[in-house]
Amino acid sequence: MKDQNIQTHTFANGLTLVVERMSDVQSAAFSLLVPSGSIFDPVGQCGSAAVLCDLMTRGAGDRDTKQLSSALDNLGLQRHESIGNTHLTFTGATLASNLDEALRIYGEIIQQPRLPTEEFEPARAGVEQALLAMEDEPRQKIMQELRRRCYDAPWGLPSDGELSDLPALSIESAQAHYNRCFRPDETILGIAGNVDIDQVIKHTDEIFGGWQPKSAPSYETGPRGKARDHIDHSSTQTHIGIAYEGVPYRDPDYYAAWAAVSVLSGGMSARLFTEVRERRGLCYAVSASLSSLKDEARVLCYAGTTAERAQETLDVTVHELKRLATAGAEIKDDELDRCKARAKSSLIMQQESSVSRSSSIARDWFHLGRVNTLAEVRDKIEQLTVATVTDYVNRHPAGEFTILTIGPEPLEEPRAVS
Repeated sequence: MKDQNIQTHTFANGLTLVVERMSDVQSAAFSLLVPSGSIFDPVGQCGSAAVLCDLMTRGAGDRDTKQLSSALDNLGLQRHESIGNTHLTFTGATLASNLDEALRIYGEIIQQPRLPTEEFEPARAGVEQALLAMEDEPRQKIMQELRRRCYDAPWGLPSDGELSDLPALSIESAQAHYNRCFRPDETILGIAGNVDIDQVIKHTDEIFGGWQPKSAPSYETGPRGKARDHIDHSSTQTHIGIAYEGVPYRDPDYYAAWAAVSVLSGGMSARLFTEVRERRGLCYAVSASLSSLKDEARVLCYAGTTAERAQETLDVTVHELKRLATAGAEIKDDELDRCKARAKSSLIMQQESSVSRSSSIARDWFHLGRVNTLAEVRDKIEQLTVATVTDYVNRHPAGEFTILTIGPEPLEEPRAVS
């Protein structure tokens, strides 16, 4: 399904622009994905991308840190930088009339960052503080560590870095990461809002057209962690992480997979919440989500409970995950209807948000090489039936679990539940 309000343009240097015109909003937003994420951190320097991400906005072109921040603030730009496995992502939203100037400044940030030596230690300290804060948040830590154990390296390594590797980083290593990885080839710029598409293409060419391409950097692969593991933590609580195989975003079964996970964990009427938390009172939090890389995916589950009830919580949670494909526990029409209703609400909010759409169209291009229109997504959700979701669950039953716990004592293998 083609939408005349969505256009793509790949420039001679390899940068791809994806634009969606939203005539009913006054804003415009961009999401710039540069293929320089944490998978490119050298071995022993996990955190290189994270420190670089912080340094990128500490001066660019003729502007120092203060001048750069003031220029962006004067535009009323709401901005954010983030580190992912594959990309460093720079996002911003402002009035549509300010988009051209915002992009011009980001053109300097991407192509002419100062990466000042005197700012390196504050940048590294910021990354260190974020990692130390995670050490005090077992719920966040367990999901990060679960990824390390269910995905091969470097895909499972923490994007935000590792405390043990930070001392090995230097301004030279951050500059080297930039020089190796920052390139227009495979960079994606998603723009959504009340914009003139032809003008956006012209303006983007003026800003980024001179950015010179270079060869893609390499990265080292390695094995994942143990499928059964425990991290000792002196506490009265136990945090449980469970992972099993799903299908990635580009897979034709993706929406059926999403619906299956939503039946398990899509609100307070979903199965995990109802059975594990409400009916049995085993835990204070339980959830599941579908996590997708480009070529593979996992369902990631979390449960937080007391140490005394941890084993039973694990047993019942795994039982519920398996039961989705068990005769007598079939997915019901009302369960799927609730999933569809939540998805439609989310689509309506996307339709009204230039920030959401700029991120979505950039993500679509990376995963699919095309953009899913909101109408297409709505149709795919509407076409879901109990039969199609059940068929998916039967072909992809929950199993071969990766299980990680954080707490005072390790747990046994999941036991049968009566």
